[in-house]
Parts: sequence; structure tokens; C-alpha cells
Amino acid sequence: MELKEIQNLIKFVAKSGASEVKLEMDDIKITIKTGTEGDARGGETTILQQVPMAAAMPAAPAAPAVPAAPAPAAEAAAPAADDDSKYITIKSPIIGTFYRKPAPDKPVFAEVGQTIAEGDVLCVIEAMKLFNEIESEVSGKIVKILVDDSSPVEFDQPLFLVDPS
Repeated sequence: MELKEIQNLIKFVAKSGASEVKLEMDDIKITIKTGTEGDARGGETTILQQVPMAAAMPAAPAAPAVPAAPAPAAEAAAPAADDDSKYITIKSPIIGTFYRKPAPDKPVFAEVGQTIAEGDVLCVIEAMKLFNEIESEVSGKIVKILVDDSSPVEFDQPLFLVDPS
């Protein structure tokens, strides 16, 4: 991929309004993150990684090399998951940007320690300029909020831990 193509890609992503785009090809990985409300710079960040030729040549070693990096994080999360097994995880039903408040000048929907009922609004997720209210599917007490305000979330990403007792 040539520099001109990368520059055109950055311009395209900035105009599209997407907050993050990842592109992986045989010998290159590109991540483009555009500025969000919380970003003081308001610009874009481009991360360009060149894959070593040794990893790109053989097909078999390249596949295990990608999951190998998150493995230590998964091992570190395993003991925490045992402690959290008694809690119910509320997950994101859509991809978008997570917000704890309905508007910047309004109070948050839910706090740690707050008792919630089924159907209570816990947050909003913005997707394609639409703000979707995420309601609780369970009753209980919020133990932990797993996502920072104004950060991107993926489908099925854990958002809250709730103690149903």
C-alpha cells in the first residue's frame, strides 16, 4: 500500500464520521481513529504496523500469532471472572458509542451501588447519529461499570455487572 492510498483512506474515514477503522492486509495493519467529543485534539490518529515478513510468509504460524497477544490478558482476567461469576453481565446489543448520560448537562443514568429494576435505562449507545436507550433486562444492584463514558463499544461487549440478589 502506497502513502497516497493511506492518505486517501484517512481522508475518507474522517469524512465518513466513523470513529475507528481497522484494515488488515497480508503485510500491513492500519488503525485509523478519528477525534471524538472527549478528544481534546479533535484530529485523527493513524497507527500503522508493518507485519514482519517471517510472520507474513507461512500461513500456519501467522494465525496463532494474532491471538497470542491477548492471551496474557485473558489469563489475568480469568481469576477476576471467577469472582464475578455470581453477577449477571449486561452486554451491548449494538455497536456504537457508550454514554452514561442522556446529555452532557444531565445526571448519569446509573451508578455503582444503585439498585435497578427490569426496564430501567442504564445508558445510551449512539449508532449512526441515533441514540439508543439500553434498558436493564434484570433487577438487582450495579456492582461495576465496565466501560468508560464516551468510548466505543462492540456488539456483545460487557457493559455492567449486576448482583441479582
